[in-house]
Amino acid sequence: MGAFGDYLNNNGLLAAVPPAQPIVPATVHPQPFSVTEDNIEGPYYRAGAPTRFAITQPYEPGVAMVISGRVWGFDTKKPIANAVLHIWQADEKGHYDNDDDQHPPAIDEFINRGIIFTDAQGRYEYQTIHPGAYQIGPKAWRPSHIHYMVLAPGYQTLTTQLYFDGDPHNASDRFIKQSLIIKLLKPKRHSKTFETGVFDIVLKP
Repeated sequence: MGAFGDYLNNNGLLAAVPPAQPIVPATVHPQPFSVTEDNIEGPYYRAGAPTRFAITQPYEPGVAMVISGRVWGFDTKKPIANAVLHIWQADEKGHYDNDDDQHPPAIDEFINRGIIFTDAQGRYEYQTIHPGAYQIGPKAWRPSHIHYMVLAPGYQTLTTQLYFDGDPHNASDRFIKQSLIIKLLKPKRHSKTFETGVFDIVLKP
C-alpha cells in the first residue's frame, strides 16, 4: 500500500486520493492501546465473498468512502501481516443484498461485501460508499455502520462494527459502543466530495 489510495467516485471513475492519514512507522501504535471491542454479527453475514479492494460495485449510488487502518496484536504491540478482514454493509438506502427473502441474491453475487488482507506492515484499506441507516422497529433505527470479521493465526476472531461520529441514530442505538465510533474527513477531489476515516483494530491472543 503506497502513499496514495484509489476510490470510485459517483461517476464510477477511478481517481487517486490521499490516504486517510499519513503513513507512519510500524512501531507507532494507537493510543490508548486496548483490545478492540466486539459487536453483534447481525443476520446478514454471507460466507464466500470475493477478495477485492473495492467493496462496492462500480456506479454504486452514494458518497464514496475510503477506510484504512492497521491490525495489531495486543500481546506483541506489533502490526499483524496477512490478517483477513471480512467486510459487509448496507447500501445507501440501508438495504443488504440478502435482506429480502423473496428476492435472494445469486449464489455468486456479493453486493457491498468483500474480503481484504493486511500488508506486511499490518495496513489495510478499502473503497466503499457511506452505508445508510435502517429501521428495525417502530421507533428504533440502526445507525450507519460497517461490519467486520477479523481473523489472524494465534488470535481470537473478532466480530465487530464500525460507526461514524455525528450519525443522528448513534444516541438511541442499543448495540453501539463508543470505542467503535470514528470521525470522518470530507475532502474534495475533481469536484467530488468523498469521505475518509481510520479504524485501527487490536486483536486479543
